[in-house]
Amino acid sequence: MWELVKGLIHNTEDSFLIIDDSVQDKRYSKSIELVKTQYSGAVGGLVRGIGVVNLVHSDGQDHYPVDYRIYHNAADGKTKNDHFKDMLVNAIADKGLKAKTVLFDSWYASWENLKLVHSLKRTFYTTLKSNRMISLSKEEGYVHLDAIAWTPERLQFGVVVKLKKVPFKVKLFKLVAPNGDIDWL
Repeated sequence: MWELVKGLIHNTEDSFLIIDDSVQDKRYSKSIELVKTQYSGAVGGLVRGIGVVNLVHSDGQDHYPVDYRIYHNAADGKTKNDHFKDMLVNAIADKGLKAKTVLFDSWYASWENLKLVHSLKRTFYTTLKSNRMISLSKEEGYVHLDAIAWTPERLQFGVVVKLKKVPFKVKLFKLVAPNGDIDWL
């Protein structure tokens, strides 16, 4: 795949790397080796399918796949987070991608992955689960992030917090959709 797209990529520091997974729905198949029951966001539940972890490069206009891994833990012993790490390190070290921003959802927002992205001198944007432990100060200790008091100023500009097990601070935002759904970024 890399050989096909490397000449098409606008490789600048202003570009993005996007990591996400998908399930190729194979619910009607009976004998494909890599098919297993797993959660599919597209279906909103469990489905029989092939799990794929994808790495996409974007300059904000064009999006090109640069790597993918089949998620089949029983075959290679690797988790989705292992694939995340392998692809990200490979994209920077071996492919020479200059993108300074990495985008991913809460599935990949483990403290290990956040530390890895930070150690690679990249900025990340991700969503967090509401039960994630954060601290506003040493004196206050850790609380679930949904326990923070959101002043109008914090809603507009975010708040700097310390995530548990992450040795650096991050800026946290609360986004409330018109239907009342909340995302933590």
